[in-house]
Amino acid sequence: MSKLEEELLEKIIEEGLPQPVREYRFHPVRRWRIDFFWEQEKVGCEVEGGVFVRGRHTRGAGQQADIEKYNEIVLADIRLIRATNKHIRNGWAIEWLRKALCLRADMRPSDGPSED
Repeated sequence: MSKLEEELLEKIIEEGLPQPVREYRFHPVRRWRIDFFWEQEKVGCEVEGGVFVRGRHTRGAGQQADIEKYNEIVLADIRLIRATNKHIRNGWAIEWLRKALCLRADMRPSDGPSED
């Protein structure tokens, strides 16, 4: 588990969200895994690291592979939340997960943390 994934998991626990399955293998043939997965709600979360440091996700081949994986996630009828370090640290990732998991029915899609 990456440091950023650990940080998000700590926030998930602190906020009282249900515990996710880690490294969930969702595809029957490919070895793809989702960083965090809530099976009952069919919600997944991918932590995108290395966004500004030319990590794997920002290079052409890495982006193409991610697109294949993310499209297969959608075709598996899984709602996917993608988060970077900014989204984890400013609270957006938790709010998106809370909405996807239907934990705050009173929250409208435009509600959430400030841009800071």
